[in-house]
Formats: sequence, C-alpha cells, structure tokens
Amino acid sequence: MKERLEELEQFAIDVILNRRKGFKASTLRVFLSGMSVLYRGIVGTRLWLYRSRIKREHNLGCLVISIGNLTVGGTGKTPVVEKFARALTAGGRRVAILSRGYKSVKPPIKQRLRSRTDGRIIQSPPRVVTDGKEIFLDSKTAGDEPYMLATNLTDVAIVVDKDRVKGGMHAIKEFDVDTLLLDDGLQYLRLRHRIDIVLIDKYQPFGNEKLLPRGTLREPPKNLKRASYIFITKCDGSSNAELIKRIRKYNRTAEIIECAHQPKYLENASTGERLPLETLDGKYIGTISGIAVPESFEGGLRKLGANIELIRRYTDHHRYTTEEIERFIDRCFNRDVDMIVTTEKDFVRFPPIESPDVPIYFLRVEIGILSNEETWAQCVNRICAPRPIVSARRFF
Repeated sequence: MKERLEELEQFAIDVILNRRKGFKASTLRVFLSGMSVLYRGIVGTRLWLYRSRIKREHNLGCLVISIGNLTVGGTGKTPVVEKFARALTAGGRRVAILSRGYKSVKPPIKQRLRSRTDGRIIQSPPRVVTDGKEIFLDSKTAGDEPYMLATNLTDVAIVVDKDRVKGGMHAIKEFDVDTLLLDDGLQYLRLRHRIDIVLIDKYQPFGNEKLLPRGTLREPPKNLKRASYIFITKCDGSSNAELIKRIRKYNRTAEIIECAHQPKYLENASTGERLPLETLDGKYIGTISGIAVPESFEGGLRKLGANIELIRRYTDHHRYTTEEIERFIDRCFNRDVDMIVTTEKDFVRFPPIESPDVPIYFLRVEIGILSNEETWAQCVNRICAPRPIVSARRFF
C-alpha cells in the first residue's frame, strides 16, 4: 500500500512538472488547472478575511518570526531555521521553534490524551521534541526536520503541533521563551508574525509559475509583498540581477540577502566519523535521497569531484525500511562503489544499519551568507536588541 501511494504521488508530481505525456496526464492537468482557479479564490478570500479582521490572528505576547516560502518544498528552509536559531540564541534570546511536524506519526492515543477535557473535546498536548537539553522523540514521531534541528541545536526548544497557537502557548508557559520561530509559517495566519522571512530558490523562484494543485505555488507571487526579508537560496556566486528585478515588482522595501547551502563535511552514519569534503574527489559513490529537489544534492556532490555510479530517489519525506536500504547497499557493493552518500535530512529517517558492506555517509550542509552580510547582522540585531519589557508569563 505504501509503495502504491508513493507511486501515485510521484505520478502526480510528474504530471504537475510536465514530465508525463499522454491522454491521462493531459486530462489530469486540465482538471488540476480548474482546481487551481478555485484554490486561488480560497487563498485570496482567506487573506482578505484576516486583513479585514473578520478572522482574528492570535497575539501570544512575544516576538514571532515566520520563516517560509511561496512554493512547496525545495528552498532549503531547515538550515536557514537552524542559522536563525543559533544567531538569536547567541544574541541572548530564549528561542523555541514551532513546527507542524510534516509527515510525522502521532504517538499512541493513550499517550496523547490529557486527563482534562474541554466539554466533549479531548485535547492532546503539543509534542515536545526537545527542551533544548534532552531529545524526547524520534524522527518518526517528531518529523524529520524537527528531529534534525533538535540534534544540531542546544538551548532551543522545539515543539510540534498543527495548531501553532497551542504550540506557542505551551512553549512560552513551559520553557519561558521570548522568541518563537515559526517553521514554514508564511501561510499560517492564525498566529501574528512580527517579521516574515521568505525564502526563494535561485533556480526555481516561483516553481512552475502555477498555483496548487496544478503547480507548486502556495500563493501568487504578488503576495511576496508580505515579506520583511527575502533570502535567495542556493546561490552560486553568479548574478541574481534579473531575479531581484522581478522580486522588486512585488516587494520594493524588503531587504534581500543572497545565501548558499555550503557543504561542510561527511559524517559516517554508523560510527559518527567525520571526513573532509576532499574525500569525495575521484570517489565512485551511490546516492540515495527522498527530498524535493534531489538534482541539487547530486549536482553538489559532482562539483566536489564525486563520480555518481548509482542513484536511488524516493518521494520527499520518504521513511525508509531496512529492506530498502539493504537492497541499495547490495547494488552498490556489486558495483564496487567506495561509499554511499545521503542527505542529513534523509539520514534521520534511516533505520539502524550496523556494519554495512558499503560505508554510508551523510553530507552536513550549513547556510552561508554570500551578500549583504551587514543586512544579516542588522536583521539579527533588530531582533535581539529590544529586550522584552513584560514577561510572557503574564499573558497566561
């Protein structure tokens, strides 16, 4: 069943990105185009309801920073969230990250039910991935991105709940935080944002230019006007003048920062051994990934000198089985490759694999600022400089 669902998901993605031809694909595209018209209306109406204050946003009494994008996946958001969390913590802020835990699995119902109920509605508490000191959940229950953040950050609480208002209240009350980072929060309007950070992929800035479900845009490009800061991700040093010119059509005032996802080292998935990137030069490798844009990952490895002999791709957020990993290890062993390389985001979804016949490494990647470093510093200072006057606990 799982494989069949992923096949259907991949088919839909191929149709959306015009990779599939034929009558069925063309018919589905026509249907999805009609649904996109309806979706556009829903998005516009929802924004109007909040702007008109017919629907009210919640103010939790502390600073809320949203980090999100206009498109579905692929902008490299998690390393940016990590960079902000580190910088704000170093600047004296008490930070919690709020995530919806996309494709995470809920704990058993007995663990989720509270002893108190509100009328007939049973409320389950938010899932605390970490309190900043100890990790309480695995990647399956937390979600791969929250778990990955938890393993890389200290002194930062991470709370998972689809209701980010509830999650924010819990973080403020239990961990006494004064800053909430709303992961993937641009479209989450129930919680008031003070600052909106919007990420744009250099190579696919507005996806395929069509709205969901026909395309990959969550909102029309004109809604970029809500951004306080715009990060152009996956930059390579070449000019972004044309992209910036288009961005300025939608937002004339937001600061624009160009950044890159910079590989740092390889880490052995079994032993934790770290190798320098130069290790890849001339090596024959196999790659396995389940991310939105695998081409970017594979292209980066080639730039580091690797020769990719075998490639295995799964759908985004795919949760691997032992059989899948062992089957790929066998293929790589038979091809006599030197190592298997995956992403850190994929690694946290791997089952335990002891002493594989071919060593498995994940590529550690961090965000580097390529332009407007002063703007980045000013952004951090703007957030960190004003100290909270009233404790957030007063609001509860």
